[in-house]
Amino acid sequence: MKETTKMSRAVGQLEKIYNALNADLFNGALPVPIITVQSKPGTYGHCTTSKVWKNKDSQQYEMNIAAEMLSMEIEEVLDTLIHEMVHLYCRENGIQEVSRGGKYHNGKFKALAEEKGLVCYKAGQYGWNTQGHDNDKLTEMALEKGWSEIRICRSGMPRLHIPAGGTQSSSPAAQAEGGKRPSSTRKYICPCCKNSVRATKTVNIICGDCMEKMEVAE
Repeated sequence: MKETTKMSRAVGQLEKIYNALNADLFNGALPVPIITVQSKPGTYGHCTTSKVWKNKDSQQYEMNIAAEMLSMEIEEVLDTLIHEMVHLYCRENGIQEVSRGGKYHNGKFKALAEEKGLVCYKAGQYGWNTQGHDNDKLTEMALEKGWSEIRICRSGMPRLHIPAGGTQSSSPAAQAEGGKRPSSTRKYICPCCKNSVRATKTVNIICGDCMEKMEVAE
């Protein structure tokens, strides 16, 4: 699968994934936001509480993916998008899913997030948060849809806390260790044509184009 290494393609891929998630998980009911990639220290993503983008005929929400986490494993990107889509669903339907200035994710958020296939964990003063790592449902979704990691990001990582209005998707263990967690899937690359595939376990696989054994990517 061709790697996404240009920002224009990265945003296009995020828009494509958003539309598919909207159709599959929300019955296409969510409005289409402006998806941005901006540096946002302290968070993996955010969705604005109002429609801040305006043109002559319409207004749209902004949904941002932090530039520093864009190239993390695809499960984390999916988790962040769905997490923010849950917030957007709540805003569109008058559901109070956060409190304390938007910092605390309550039980309503947890129930909706789990309904959409996310894994929730208790995050202290921030209530319930979500994580993509080790979420087999997101792994299966990425494999089924053919969604691969985005290979471009801004240097550095977001600080590991959750500010008001944002989401930070790492687990407590990862917060203690810091840095990027190992991927829950393996990537195999053909040594000849560089075609790639992903698998959830160790496999012996041959490239159908070159008939060469594919190798685990470093």
